[in-house]
Amino acid sequence: MRIALAADELTGVAEAVPELLRGRGHETVLHGAYADGERPDWAWASEAAARDVAEGRADQAVVACWTGTGASIAANKVPGIRAALCGDAQTAEGARRWNDANVLALSLRATSEAELEEILEAWFSSGASAADDDVANVDHLDEIERSR
Repeated sequence: MRIALAADELTGVAEAVPELLRGRGHETVLHGAYADGERPDWAWASEAAARDVAEGRADQAVVACWTGTGASIAANKVPGIRAALCGDAQTAEGARRWNDANVLALSLRATSEAELEEILEAWFSSGASAADDDVANVDHLDEIERSR
């Protein structure tokens, strides 16, 4: 799978994320602090990674900033993106299953390397639910987006 990856600084678990993704067999597309010549600020870096997903250059994205909140907000401004800020494996699994989230947002401050591994395992081993109510909710998100 091709994963767009963005962080605004290389602190906390930021340096572990690309290594863990590659170790899982994913190809990474780097943005922000990971990429020379790109603006590293969370809004710009997260937008770039989210656009990769929305425009088909990546299957999913992982975005990160100090709290993860700004990265999540920036990614969610891109049409077609459903970014979820996940601080534990259960939240990551639920975001994939019930929300068909396509961008994982992480806190560089609050995520330990052990939690990071658990979150990535849950995220990448889960998929979108086919249950009628879950599909209807995700479809409604698309309707909300189109009505803007």
